[in-house]
Amino acid sequence: MKMQYLFQLDILLQVYGITSGRAAALLPGILGLVSVIVGGWALTRSASHLRNGRLGAFASLMTSVIVVILSGMHLVRTAGSSIGTGSGRLGAIVALVLGLIGIVLGGIALARSRKRGTNSDKEKS
Repeated sequence: MKMQYLFQLDILLQVYGITSGRAAALLPGILGLVSVIVGGWALTRSASHLRNGRLGAFASLMTSVIVVILSGMHLVRTAGSSIGTGSGRLGAIVALVLGLIGIVLGGIALARSRKRGTNSDKEKS
């Protein structure tokens, strides 16, 4: 009898579809994906002689910081829930990882664009 009750409780805990928690984790997830794409674009631009990579590096860094803050707030808010209950906890973790990757890509692109800018200034003189 008790085993049947456990199986019925497991059926009730399975949540399908987009819940409010999952919807709240979608925004940081999409922004995290955008920050990784912009960071990669800025990294390829900073490797070339074009100076357009600096703006992309700043955009990637700012977007990534926003993603880390939003996903961190969502993780704190859903501290007691587990993955698979519709709280969006796993989405917030994925968004946090994407935000950290965006920070790394944007930081590397910014460092390369600064290095490229100082070398080109010396060559002009």
